Amino acid sequence: MIVETERKDALMLWPALRVLSQGELASDQLQRLIGTLQLENAPRREGPGAAKSIAHRSFTDTTGTRLVLDLARTGESGWVFTLFFDGEPPSTGALEGHRALLRGVVDRLGLTLIEITPAVTADEVHVTPWQPAGSAEPTIGHSWDLPYTDLDQLWPHVGLRKNAPKEVKAVKLREVMRSPAWSAAPADLQHEAESFLEDTERGTAK
Repeated sequence: MIVETERKDALMLWPALRVLSQGELASDQLQRLIGTLQLENAPRREGPGAAKSIAHRSFTDTTGTRLVLDLARTGESGWVFTLFFDGEPPSTGALEGHRALLRGVVDRLGLTLIEITPAVTADEVHVTPWQPAGSAEPTIGHSWDLPYTDLDQLWPHVGLRKNAPKEVKAVKLREVMRSPAWSAAPADLQHEAESFLEDTERGTAK
C-alpha cells in the first residue's frame, strides 16, 4: 500500500533512479502523463533540480521510506523522470518497479530513451555518437594522463560502480577505447579491457 504524504520537516532528497528521454509532447499528452503517474500538477520545491520540476508526487512505500517521483523538463524537448528518496534508499523491488513503470511510459508516449541512471542494461547507457577526430571532446581526452592501471580503478571515472552489470560496463568501456588516448593507456589495462569484452561477448552469446 502506498500512502500519500507531505512533510514540512523534509530531509535532503537523493536521486535513486533517473530516466532521461527526449521528444515532443502535446499539452494533452503531458496532462495524460501527469495523470498516469498520479503526479500533483505543481513543481517540486525541494531537492536537487527543483527549478526545472513541473510535477511531482510525494509518498511512502511499504517499508516506510519517503519517496518523491518527479517530472522535470530540460531544454525544448527533454523530459527527466526522477525517483528521489529521503533517508533510507528504496528497496530493490521499489526501484525496479519504477524502472519498469517509467520505461513503459517513455515507450507509450513515443519518446526516445536517452539514458537511465543507474543503468542495468546496455540500452540504458548513453553513448556519445562517434565523431571524426577533432570534432568533439572524447570521453577520456587526447592524451592518457590518468593514473589507472586496472579496470576497477577506471569504472568510477566513467560513472560506474564496480558491481554495475557487465553489459553496462562493456558499453562504457568501448566508448573509452574509441578515444585517441587509449593507444597510450598502460598495456596491462588494455589487455584487461580486451579480455573483459571477450568474456562479456561470450556470456551474451550463450
